[in-house]
Amino acid sequence: MAKNVIGSIFSRFEAAGFKIVGTKMLHLTVEQARGFYAEHEGRPFFDGLVEFMTSGPIVVSVLEGENAVQRHRDLLGATNPANALAGTLRADYADSFTENGTHVPTL
Repeated sequence: MAKNVIGSIFSRFEAAGFKIVGTKMLHLTVEQARGFYAEHEGRPFFDGLVEFMTSGPIVVSVLEGENAVQRHRDLLGATNPANALAGTLRADYADSFTENGTHVPTL
């Protein structure tokens, strides 16, 4: 959120055919962030990820569309922005592996 690109990201979601059915701005607690990223606990980047995700407000959105999870992942690009294809959200907006602009849960 710190980069002021929420509108641009939402526009990209809509241009890709997603319907934004819900959105909310909130501030994650450490407990919430640790729970959301529990699958990564013990990995070298975990503490930095939790720290970043609790450092300020975030925007949580619910997207709807055909094959939405995979299409969302494709639009995001590789988790590491150095490996993200041009035109993906992470290639365009990410600063680092943990500060990569957008996150999607594992289902």
